[in-house]
Amino acid sequence: MNFFVQIFTNRILVVGIVSWFLAQVFKMISNFMLTKKFSIERLFGDGGMPSGHTATVVSVATATGLYEGFDSAFFAVAAILAIIVMHDAMNVRYQAGKQAALLNVMAETFEKLTGEDLPNEEKLKELLGHTPLQVAAGFVLGVCTAVGMYFIFG
Repeated sequence: MNFFVQIFTNRILVVGIVSWFLAQVFKMISNFMLTKKFSIERLFGDGGMPSGHTATVVSVATATGLYEGFDSAFFAVAAILAIIVMHDAMNVRYQAGKQAALLNVMAETFEKLTGEDLPNEEKLKELLGHTPLQVAAGFVLGVCTAVGMYFIFG
């Protein structure tokens, strides 16, 4: 039982979870404002505004700095992890999403021209990565969540 108490009272872990949840809610709201359609998938999906991955890792790094010290090895590890995740979101995963969109168009064109279905019936997922603005919004959300919770809950 002590294990679960430690997990649920770990301030840094809680900050990360809250930040991820807020990012996903904002993502669902921004998607609704853009498309005028409600999509529960946006609550759990990748891509979109703001970056939930970025908000999560930045809030964890910020909270680690606030609780353990910005000169600690813990903060250094969390900060490097956050940088890697943000770089991946803006570059590798973003490019993979663009490639998926192109492959979907190519598959659709092939099927129209030949009348044959390709073996993979599902379209590839296109919302994978983030634009720099989406990552920046996740960064701001992560910092604000960590600082806000630090001052509210100590």
